[in-house]
Amino acid sequence: MSTFNKGIEKVEVTLKWDPSPSGTPDNDLDIIAATYTADAPHGDPAYLVHFDSRSPDGTITLNRDSRTGQGFGFDEIMTLELDRLSDTYARVVVGVAIQQGEGRKVFGDIENTAVRIREGYTDLAENDFAEVAEATAARVAEFTRDEAGQWRFRAALRGFDTDPDAFVSQMGG
Repeated sequence: MSTFNKGIEKVEVTLKWDPSPSGTPDNDLDIIAATYTADAPHGDPAYLVHFDSRSPDGTITLNRDSRTGQGFGFDEIMTLELDRLSDTYARVVVGVAIQQGEGRKVFGDIENTAVRIREGYTDLAENDFAEVAEATAARVAEFTRDEAGQWRFRAALRGFDTDPDAFVSQMGG
């Protein structure tokens, strides 16, 4: 658990949405984390975590990846152990992208979407994507390391109208 002086240590990003109506293609939303080095905090990501993967050092893990939204509550979960992340990294950006399988889909097309960011039992942010209803992807959070080496959280909702591959290169900008 973080305090004002201690900073953020370990967070969980969770995502939910309702399944597609019967007879229509599945809606597949994905949590994506991009990690940036201290010498290029706004450059290209050092690595990405998404689609059933984890970071090379095991500090960022996509614990559960749903391709349909079926289930109760939050269907997709990513854990970020920022307190274990190497000093090489100074910034982590988290986003959500809608896979564009059959036709263009935006957040407003998908029922009951929500993302929640929490540390322990404390909710840091929750959003239903209503502000970015016409977007196909959204940046939802930014974690930055301060001068003392502690991680700080900033809610950073910003919509993008792009495919998931292009989004990963744009989300940190």
